[in-house]
Amino acid sequence: MTKDSNAKKKTFKEHLTAFQDRHNKQTDLHPKINLAIMILFPLFIMSMAEINQFKGVMPYLSFIVSRPSVILFDIFLTSLLFAFLLAIFRSGWISIAVQSFVYMALSITELFKYGTNGNHLILSDMKLFRSVKSLKSFAYIKITPRLVIYCLIVIAFIALAFYFNPKFRIKPLKRAVTAFASITMCTGLVFIPVFYSSVYKIFGVDTTPATNTFKLNEKFQSNSFLAFIVQTASESYANRLIEPENYDDQHVTEIVENTSKKSNDFNGGQKPNVIVIMSESYADFRVFEELGIDDKYYKGFDKARADGYAGTAITPTYASWTVRAEFELLFGLPVRGINTPNMPQRELAAREQPALAQYYKNWGYSTAYVHPFQSSFYSRSRIYGRFGFDKMIFHNDQTGESDFTVPVEHFGTYVEDKTVYNQLLELVKTTDDPIYIHTTTMQNHQPYDQGDGDEITNYLTWIQHTNEDLTEFLDSLEKIDEPTLLLFIGDHFPSLRGETSVYNQLGLNGSNCSKLYEQHYFLWSNYDADYSSVPENNVSFFYMPYVLMNIIDAPHDAFIDTMMNYMNEIPVYSEEYASEVPRNEKLDMLTYDRVIGDVYSPCPIPEELLVPVEE
Repeated sequence: MTKDSNAKKKTFKEHLTAFQDRHNKQTDLHPKINLAIMILFPLFIMSMAEINQFKGVMPYLSFIVSRPSVILFDIFLTSLLFAFLLAIFRSGWISIAVQSFVYMALSITELFKYGTNGNHLILSDMKLFRSVKSLKSFAYIKITPRLVIYCLIVIAFIALAFYFNPKFRIKPLKRAVTAFASITMCTGLVFIPVFYSSVYKIFGVDTTPATNTFKLNEKFQSNSFLAFIVQTASESYANRLIEPENYDDQHVTEIVENTSKKSNDFNGGQKPNVIVIMSESYADFRVFEELGIDDKYYKGFDKARADGYAGTAITPTYASWTVRAEFELLFGLPVRGINTPNMPQRELAAREQPALAQYYKNWGYSTAYVHPFQSSFYSRSRIYGRFGFDKMIFHNDQTGESDFTVPVEHFGTYVEDKTVYNQLLELVKTTDDPIYIHTTTMQNHQPYDQGDGDEITNYLTWIQHTNEDLTEFLDSLEKIDEPTLLLFIGDHFPSLRGETSVYNQLGLNGSNCSKLYEQHYFLWSNYDADYSSVPENNVSFFYMPYVLMNIIDAPHDAFIDTMMNYMNEIPVYSEEYASEVPRNEKLDMLTYDRVIGDVYSPCPIPEELLVPVEE
């Protein structure tokens, strides 16, 4: 190394040391300012996170006036977290920077999430972080001048703290006690009911059970951002899935006593193809007469309902969490039976699963799952690979990888429904055995900012396109010389933007939003199918697979018989739609048994394949 480089290196070290000395002296030169920074920071960062939600200072001040105790809770919580960080880092500016980043990151995420789909952020949403690339195509992300200003204010506070360099100067033992006490109380606010119940009561935090999305949003209005995040976290933990009491072979056997006398004849041996189309975000907005929706958008849908059988099923979700609806159609079980998680597939035991495709395989069917999106989203390829599908067909626009054997076209952001219909036709035509297919489409997923109109107008234009292609698809099925039965149903009403959405214009709330969980469906066949067994009343999504089994005259085991009995006894079992319907211990235990437990109930999978596998 040359003398010049050594000199430069020495100079750099000297400058760095000198800077550190000056920086450390600031701590002693301005004790009152540093104390003020440390005291004011919890109030500052809590206020900035909340002001970001209210999109202004005045709405935030109005909330303080109306809900002062909740603001005190936010300060209490923020102070606990700040005390913990100080005990860990000792450096005030580092603790301030870390907490500021976390609070503003969560606040901005909440802002974008609600602005995208009208649903507020809960901590369990963070499970989707690994799919952030996929989520970018869904979200409306708009960086506004207001948001930039708020972030700059926070950065300025961090810079101020860096300059004056406050420090937490207490002995190691007291630091350890502070850290332990702070994190214990924070943990107690989520995991210890006796503690958090008392704290919420003292501060007047709204703990009303949120049985549907609108009630959850109303709780946000009552608690605002920080209290909402913490309270819903404790609520989620309290509602975590645990093994039912008395869960064992004997109790499950008592639930599914075999009363079946159904022979394996399939209408004299005829096994129709069975196609289930769960259409992404497909919904009939004509149920809201005040909107005056033109029938032209639903022409193909109406024709199919007139030609087949028209009914209404109750979906377990609204605006998002497609996998809830998908779970119910794939398993014939209620998500309520496992406490209605946002992502039920994450709750499943890592083993072969007794999904309904397994029954079709046992009956001599080929089976296929078709989804024109990334196989990794919701971990579908890994988890659904245990559901009994012979083929799984995905399409990934990001990588160009595709399992589709037909040309892939797009309409808007996603793969066109016509492409999916063509793939279904291809499967039917090229499969020698009768085939059972489940498809979850993507065309009509948000965002709905592409088009000449507002969100709802653009959405309806896409629905019209789906229905036009649907008519062509059914015409093609009509010409196929194979008996085919089809169920077409939307998974949920679409996600529409926060304050400006048509849902707000309709004045919907937690008490009058039931129509958003009612999904119109149709059953259609190219042969003389018997629809006499189809319930005339509304039934939950998870009963629809048994409706199909009755139409094709499939054999029943004790489990299928039991579920068909429940279809008569408890036609709707959905907390989101009918919270007044009490929990059914037997139905819950049966759901737990099949997807998480030891599968004591009859199932089409050999016992040796039900052994858990390593992930």
